Amino acid sequence: IRMSSNQMKEYFMVLVNMTMSLHSMEVVNRLTTAVDVPPEFLHLYIANCISACEKMKNAFMQNRLVRLVCVFLQSLIRNKIINVQSIFIEVQAFCIEFSRIREAAALFRLLKTLDGSTGGPAMAPGPTSPNPTTGVAP
Repeated sequence: IRMSSNQMKEYFMVLVNMTMSLHSMEVVNRLTTAVDVPPEFLHLYIANCISACEKMKNAFMQNRLVRLVCVFLQSLIRNKIINVQSIFIEVQAFCIEFSRIREAAALFRLLKTLDGSTGGPAMAPGPTSPNPTTGVAP
């Protein structure tokens, strides 16, 4: 089945605005492996997932949702479907907020590992950073 780009945009927007659930995450996860999903759609969907976790009042359901989002994000990252640097700050803040949850701590460690290997903003000192021992810039 072929869809026009307008139909695809409509389809993506429906998914973004759906109530977040295991099923909607499964659909998005499978979709990302089948077609090229626009990065702006993925970022919006991730932002909505994070927002849904933060707004959840029931502690049990919140923990469950956070775990699902963490596993979903790990899948996107490991399969190189999203550029980690483009969502790094939002996801890092999410992991810190929910650090009591094992999956969030694991996602945080994954982010830190990738950040260190890519020379990302949180780990790489700038060229004029002072030497921590001498306090003198190079």
